[in-house]
Amino acid sequence: MILVVGGAGYIGSHLVKELVNIEEVIILDNLSTGFRSLVDSKAILIEGDLGDEAVLNDIFLKYPIKAVMHFAANSLVGESVQDPYKYYENNVASTITLLNTMLKHDVKNFIFSSTAATYGIPNVDIIDEEQPTNPINPYGRSKLMVEQILGDFAHAYGLHYVVLRYFNAAGAHESAEIGESHDPETHLIPIILQHLLGQREKISVFGTDYDTQDGTCIRDYIHVTDLAKAHILALQALLSGKKNTAIYNLGNGKGFSVKDVIDTCEKVTGVKPNIEYADRRPGDPARLVASAKKIYEDLGWKAAIDLDEIIESAWKWHKSQMN
Repeated sequence: MILVVGGAGYIGSHLVKELVNIEEVIILDNLSTGFRSLVDSKAILIEGDLGDEAVLNDIFLKYPIKAVMHFAANSLVGESVQDPYKYYENNVASTITLLNTMLKHDVKNFIFSSTAATYGIPNVDIIDEEQPTNPINPYGRSKLMVEQILGDFAHAYGLHYVVLRYFNAAGAHESAEIGESHDPETHLIPIILQHLLGQREKISVFGTDYDTQDGTCIRDYIHVTDLAKAHILALQALLSGKKNTAIYNLGNGKGFSVKDVIDTCEKVTGVKPNIEYADRRPGDPARLVASAKKIYEDLGWKAAIDLDEIIESAWKWHKSQMN
């Protein structure tokens, strides 16, 4: 049985949708940013906090957990600057409680959702795992702290772990049963699609003077189902003993500018957007693009779904929510 912490959230729910086909799944989620409606009917949902030792103890005593997959983090960069305590308490302190409880019950396989924010503002066009980590906000620092804790726990207590550093997760499940929903929404593709559905007056583009082909920021977008498949390969590598510790980037190795994404949304939907150009936001790197060569070489994973399909799947889901 696999414990998925944060399995009612956007990425966690897509992982669970794939994982229930091969494993029994139990979800722990406090539903602060997740939704009961996203939970697959084949999974068991326990409502509770990641940092609640009593709840965790009950789960490990009651169920034969063989691995934990951890998606339950606060992840808004701006909020992390305004309220760093929330980020260090939930993303770091509560994760230590989870790890300690796992070890107490002799569960030593752990998969951690990390982020490209651990790199900060890199000085290379394509980022591989050898690049220095230098996060520039409490969110990125909280994720890097956990990565460092995992290294120490592996050395001292024999923990086995895989860290997956996401770039920009996007898209929705092909069934249109689950998709991307945040409150507030901060991600580019859902913001554009909400606008094209008449739910927002305009799209704001922050900065048109970056050193890129069209002056707007470039990001690496990866379909959430591709992400889910990477997690399952990582889990199988841990359970089979093929990997004891590893850190991998998850991206498609291609960058798309903000204008590229807006143009693709317009092409997919047939709706013309109302765009407002604004000043740069502080701390936005011009380009964040992953090299995912390492996970391809180790586990045979690479992103299979392109930007058009990402946006088509998201559009289908957003329209289903209107109905």
